[in-house]
Amino acid sequence: MSAYHTPVLAAESIEGLDIRPNGVYADLTFGGGGHSSLILSHLGPVGHLYAFDQDADARANAEAIDDPRFTFIESNFRFLRGQLRLRGITQVDGVFADLGVSSHHFDTPERGFSFRYDTPLDMRMNRRGGMTAADILNRYEPERLTDIFGRWGELQTPYKIANCIERARAERPIVTVSDLTAAVAPCTPRKDEAKFLTKLFQALRIEVNGEMRALEMALEQSLKVLRPGGRLAVISYHSLEDRTVKNFMRSGNFTGEVEKDFFGNAASPFEVVTRKAITPSERELAENPRSRSAKLRVAIKK
Repeated sequence: MSAYHTPVLAAESIEGLDIRPNGVYADLTFGGGGHSSLILSHLGPVGHLYAFDQDADARANAEAIDDPRFTFIESNFRFLRGQLRLRGITQVDGVFADLGVSSHHFDTPERGFSFRYDTPLDMRMNRRGGMTAADILNRYEPERLTDIFGRWGELQTPYKIANCIERARAERPIVTVSDLTAAVAPCTPRKDEAKFLTKLFQALRIEVNGEMRALEMALEQSLKVLRPGGRLAVISYHSLEDRTVKNFMRSGNFTGEVEKDFFGNAASPFEVVTRKAITPSERELAENPRSRSAKLRVAIKK
């Protein structure tokens, strides 16, 4: 499993969840199973873990866990509450999510997540259907491309990138990584090419998988399924995710504005444990450079 993905902030995540041996937990991002295995190691005989992942590649990792306290659910975590209710579970003691793309996805060329390989532009977490990154690049109007590059990639002058793509696809469809990098070459900064492409690919991946809306749905449902005193622990990797998680834990909504009751008291549904996000230690950064942008936030449901 470690070859699939090295669990980030592993000890800190387990400490944040404050696992009860007889508790029920949900891991929304099973992936290689690293965090799930750690959660299981802290559960007693009657505890249980429900792990979610929509990627069929993760099922092989789940099948390696032969434990009656473990249930794998092949589903997007946006369906958290419904999937748990199908299994007779209405409340859990903790919800965990590691929102990062696994090393497996970046290192598997045919998945199209990395600009290191000249492969088809796919980027779907769930390959059973839906639009690919190539579909988006060739079908979206320039105005819509501008929006996703600016919103999801936080790229400067996203309209210039959209115009480059429009001109390139008029000549021939953009299908592969090299097609895309060639298309955006006129607006790619020479000194920050890797950073630019990272943000560009991030924007496409978020759009392909509907990641931000799925995250919002999962957070809203976590609030409904957590018992009072239950914990929510989330690792994010870019500012869009972190801001969404931070606002939700602070206020129970995505604006970050804390509502007040009749007496003027703050009415947030959570007690925030991590006033400042937990980040990897120097040792972890040295051992796993891909953890460098990870931020862990933890909150307790009131």
